[in-house]
Amino acid sequence: MIRLILNGQVAQLPQVREAVFAHRNAGAELEVLVTWEQGDAALLAEQAGYAGRSRVIAGGGDGTVNEVVNGLMRLSPERRPALGILPLGSANDLATSLGLPLMPGAALEAALHLSSRPVDVARLDDRYFLNMTTGGFGAEVTSSTPKSLKRLLGGGAYSLIGALKAWQHHPYAGRLSWAEGQSDASLFVLAMGNGTQAGGGQRLTPEARLDDGLLDILLVRDFNSLREMLAMRRELLERPRKGEFVETFRTPWLSFEGADDLPLTLDGEPMSRTGFHAEINSGALELVVPEDCPLFFHGSNGAGESWSRAAS
Repeated sequence: MIRLILNGQVAQLPQVREAVFAHRNAGAELEVLVTWEQGDAALLAEQAGYAGRSRVIAGGGDGTVNEVVNGLMRLSPERRPALGILPLGSANDLATSLGLPLMPGAALEAALHLSSRPVDVARLDDRYFLNMTTGGFGAEVTSSTPKSLKRLLGGGAYSLIGALKAWQHHPYAGRLSWAEGQSDASLFVLAMGNGTQAGGGQRLTPEARLDDGLLDILLVRDFNSLREMLAMRRELLERPRKGEFVETFRTPWLSFEGADDLPLTLDGEPMSRTGFHAEINSGALELVVPEDCPLFFHGSNGAGESWSRAAS
């Protein structure tokens, strides 16, 4: 038996209902449970493990997937069902980067029948995320974009709000520490990627892989003039390991300590912290993905090879 956890805001969409009935008529043992309020998706995912369900499908946007992941991670590994995704949100960053179908019929077919593979799950303090956490300006944009605009424009809503806010940002000062270094920084953007994209298609950590035991870090320092902003944008295209404004590296953990609240988004869900610790849980969850999914490091999952990739 497979459990489909549907976000209540999309449960009545005709194409979703048609997809569910079609697969049931074709013989799929599919139970459908609908969320009513925040926290329901996590609870229903956790209960699925105790009920012996082999697979849970998260039907909704990136936030619904995140909540289901947090419910599954409450379970012991032997009780944890595999996770499939039925992308029904405005951005669907994780599903898009995984190469999953986005139309409900084909997406449900994939979630029901594709094989699963073990993936890393990241944790920030007591919250898990599967795709990406962003901090600073990017998180401000995500949290301030109205849901009605997201539904209207999809991923383009983030670009619009970002353009409007670009000259109203303020830096976030703090100290970053990670496995092989530390740095004082005045942050403009911080991205910690287990996956590759966030914010409606922004590929912030394009080299990230779901099975390498590492977070891909993008650090963008603050700028003070138009000239510096243009230099920062050039560096973003080049993605240097250590530039004047942009730094990229890989690490199994990252900590931040600041003086003020840093706005964050975990898989699109807003929060804030003055300090945090993020780390990777290697191979913690089975994820349903296409055979040719681009977000896997095709080689040994051993720590030695992961670290050699980190140093490359």
